[in-house]
This record gives sequence, C-alpha cells and structure tokens, in this order.
Amino acid sequence: MEQLAFVKEFTKTTQDAWLKGWHERNGGNLSYRLTDSEVQEARPFFSESDAWIDIGVAVPNLANQYFMVTGSGKYFRNVEVCIEENAGVIQVSQDGTQYKVLWGLTNNAKPTSELPAHLMNHSVKYDVTGGQHRVVMHSHTTNLIALTFVLPLEAETFTRELWEMATECPVVFPAGVGIVPWMVPGGKAIAEHTSELMKKYDVAIWAHHGTFCSAEDLSLAFGLMDTVEKAAEILVKVLAMGGKRQTIQPQEFKELESAFNVKLNEKVLA
Repeated sequence: MEQLAFVKEFTKTTQDAWLKGWHERNGGNLSYRLTDSEVQEARPFFSESDAWIDIGVAVPNLANQYFMVTGSGKYFRNVEVCIEENAGVIQVSQDGTQYKVLWGLTNNAKPTSELPAHLMNHSVKYDVTGGQHRVVMHSHTTNLIALTFVLPLEAETFTRELWEMATECPVVFPAGVGIVPWMVPGGKAIAEHTSELMKKYDVAIWAHHGTFCSAEDLSLAFGLMDTVEKAAEILVKVLAMGGKRQTIQPQEFKELESAFNVKLNEKVLA
C-alpha cells in the first residue's frame, strides 16, 4: 500500500508541510479523495471488518467515496515514519452520514477530529468544481495566524492586504480568502461556517487558529497554502518595518486579468 503513488504523494505532502513549520505536535490535518483507479489499486489492501461510525454531519453527495486522512492526535512528522499508524483510508456510507476505516489508523486510531469540517468542505467543493477538487488541507500557518490579531477579520480587507504582497497572489487565489471568526474547532458549527465560505473561496482563515484550503490535487493544495502563507510573512515584515510606502494599485491588479486569464474578486478592489 505504501508504494502506491497517491500514498507516496500524501506522505510527501505531510512531510513538506511539517518542514514548513505549519504542523507542531498534532496540529493540522489533511484529506484526499481517491480517484476510481486509485480505489481499485488500493482495494486489495482494504479490510471490511471495521464498524460504521457517525460523522456528525451529512454529506450525501460523497456517498461511497474514499478518502485518505490523517489521524486524530497524530503528528505530521510521523506520517513518513509509519503511515499506517498516523493516517488511513476511510469510506463514506451510502447515505453520507457515516464512515468506516478500510486501511491504516492502526492501534484504534481515529480520523482527524476535524473530519466533519473536511468532509463538509469536500462536499461543497465537489458540487462547486464538478468533482475536480480532491484535497482539503488544514495547517497552523504561523504568519496568517499572527495577522488575525492585527488585521480586521473581514474577507475583502484581509485579501487586499495579502494580494498587495506579491504579484502572483491574485493570480493564485483570485477569489481571495474567507475569514472564520474564532470558534471551537472540531464541531459541526465551525464545519458549517467554513463550508459556506468554501462555496466562494478556496482559502478560509480560521482566526487565531490556522488556514483551510482546497485544491484539485495535493501539489496544488500545498502550493496554495504556501503562497498565501508567504504573502502573510511578507506582510508581517512590512508591518514590522513601519508599513507600506507604495503598493500595487487597483487598476494595476486589473491588468493581471487579461495577462493571466483570471477573474479577480471585484469587491477586493472596490
């Protein structure tokens, strides 16, 4: 199982994210929806002996879908050491209200405590993108967390500040970023709030906690997270140096639309 391509890429993503400093202790989580061909490759390694467990939310459009997920209380840095103990593959039930473990998560381990948020975000993105998005990543991105203490917790303002930090930013996340006010993690309420934002954005920042992002594959998800966090790092440095003396102007941002074939969120430029 560990030699399958998607398992290797999942492992690499967790290791790369750990090395970035986004996943202290058991912080953060990652989920990936398998393709049909990957399910067939992995099926010989699946066990059907585990019981069905309630998810806590309903995701009927993900019925019978398969996901690789990190485990609750598990460390990203240990996925590379022994993936079976720190991650696993689950299947969503026919009605979309339960899951069962098919592989991994050994020694009675469970999927991430943020599983409701992950699956609700997958559910939204499944509809919005026609099934193209397969990854949801949650990281404790240091500089983005820091900015939630000093910037207004408002999507357009937060986005504009990040866009101004590097020309690639509006190209990489043209819809901007959504903002979730501080909420208790791991429950239905924060899952619902985040998934509502994901109808519009690919990035949602949890105030004083971290960042959620969604993308088509593992490399794109990591790249998106890395880009947004790097913009935040630049902004932290700019603020520490006394603030901006000059910046990119709204009409200059608009020039990027035709140059890179993207449609920017007009509210951010208003």
